[in-house]
Amino acid sequence: MTHGTTLLLTVRHPADSLAVVTVSGELDVDTAPELRTKAMDLIGQGSPHVVLDMAPVEFCDSSGLNALIAIVQHARERGGSLSVAAAPDQLTRLLDMTGVGDLMPVHADVGEAVDRLTRASTAAEGTPDA
Repeated sequence: MTHGTTLLLTVRHPADSLAVVTVSGELDVDTAPELRTKAMDLIGQGSPHVVLDMAPVEFCDSSGLNALIAIVQHARERGGSLSVAAAPDQLTRLLDMTGVGDLMPVHADVGEAVDRLTRASTAAEGTPDA
């Protein structure tokens, strides 16, 4: 029997080395480990840059924030990054108040986050688009 806390993670790969994870539901003590494990697995499997689409997040507590901090550290250790996109107002305030938002880019939407990362990687490679 479940206690009602649900989390749905949907992953897509819009570019090499980049994963966008749509996080739907509640991010709390019961579900945060699932997000942390999924993001760390993606980083380890060749997608060091992770964008979390937080638009469908209904709730986030300190466990969710701790998961974000762990993911940021894991990504940085492997030359990657974590970006947050489309965070609801409640989550944006939480990121601001706790300072967690200072650890990662927070974008208005997923398109902006993906665009910023793909431009950065193209510039870093120094290769013109074919």
